[in-house]
Amino acid sequence: MTENASKLKAKNNIAYLVVAAGRGSRAGAGLPKQYRSLGSRPVLSHTLSALHASAPGALIQVVIHPDDQLLYEDCLISLEPQARLSVQSPVFGGATRQESVRLGLEALATQSAPEIVLIHDAARPFVDRAIVERAVIAAQSYGAAAPGVALTDTVKQVNDQLMVVATPERQFLRAVQTPQAFQFSVILEAHRKAADSHGDYTDDAMIAEFAGHSVHLFLGDIKNFKLTTPEDFDRAMETINRQLYADLPDIRTGQGYDVHAFEPGDRVWLGGVEIPHAFKLAGHSDADVLMHAITDAILGAIAEGDIGAHFPPTDPRWKGAESKIFLAHACQRVRERGGMIAHLDATIICEAPKIGPHRDRIRHSLAALMALEVDRVAIKATTTEGLGFTGRKEGIAALAIATIRLPSQ
Repeated sequence: MTENASKLKAKNNIAYLVVAAGRGSRAGAGLPKQYRSLGSRPVLSHTLSALHASAPGALIQVVIHPDDQLLYEDCLISLEPQARLSVQSPVFGGATRQESVRLGLEALATQSAPEIVLIHDAARPFVDRAIVERAVIAAQSYGAAAPGVALTDTVKQVNDQLMVVATPERQFLRAVQTPQAFQFSVILEAHRKAADSHGDYTDDAMIAEFAGHSVHLFLGDIKNFKLTTPEDFDRAMETINRQLYADLPDIRTGQGYDVHAFEPGDRVWLGGVEIPHAFKLAGHSDADVLMHAITDAILGAIAEGDIGAHFPPTDPRWKGAESKIFLAHACQRVRERGGMIAHLDATIICEAPKIGPHRDRIRHSLAALMALEVDRVAIKATTTEGLGFTGRKEGIAALAIATIRLPSQ
């Protein structure tokens, strides 16, 4: 451990303030960018995990939009248990980023106010320990500090007709990032003054400047980029994939197979999707034959038995249970080992019902349950040309192969 890391670990009076109340319209249509999927988790989950790993003893206060409560709670599900414990109850933000930060600071002030607060954008998921160390040390030394990255392009100042009016000297310019770091009392007082002034400030360093504080710029990191446009998300996925390949080199596959017979009814469940049919599938649970095969494939990949070992059919608790409970359990077992599900390939074998019209709904259902991109879920269907029990329309069979990645042993 570095000397700086030792100092950081020894501090128990550091808090993160994560600003996650924005709408992120420049990222394109869809969910606010902090809740969009990046690999197997939302952006905000990546950010919170990275912050916790960089300073495990720090509190994390998140400011969210009032409409995003459920999205926010979903983000917390995929956090490591210790990271989840460090996250405080969320604070609702205001109409502007500036107001949201002030409300978050006021919430921290009502608790045991920290000595140092690091204010960070929810959409910067690649923050790391090194930049957090530099942020804390700079805040302790200067009271107000922000990470800055030197510009590589020449910058032009233009007028409202886009005519160049000045060319600033590049050596004196920096692109500013987060986390911006402050002695807590300094930035709280500055935000209160800024609120009274009714001014419009684009970042917290500017608010500290307005209140009369000098702001020190410490070394930023070009990898600590903010997700703003669709192109940023493409770049982020490339980064995530490179990290996964490096961090999860142990690639394993598991196979699952299941069969359920028909009995009188009017629908079947396949992959969490209800499909009208002249019969239903018989079973102790909801008899989702596809989910059962997938669950066994995942458990097989991590060598943890089969679905019956985890959910015995003799146990009355699972009578009529939804099969998504079993699948979620298998996925959680992978996550608890620090791994991820990389791909799923499954085949449904039956004469009826026809699977084609429901294939995409099944893929999206499974992708959502397993926290996967849809293009990592393959569903196929076939018949046995009238042969065997499926050919006689006595039931449905399913095969599944799951590929997972784990850390090296």
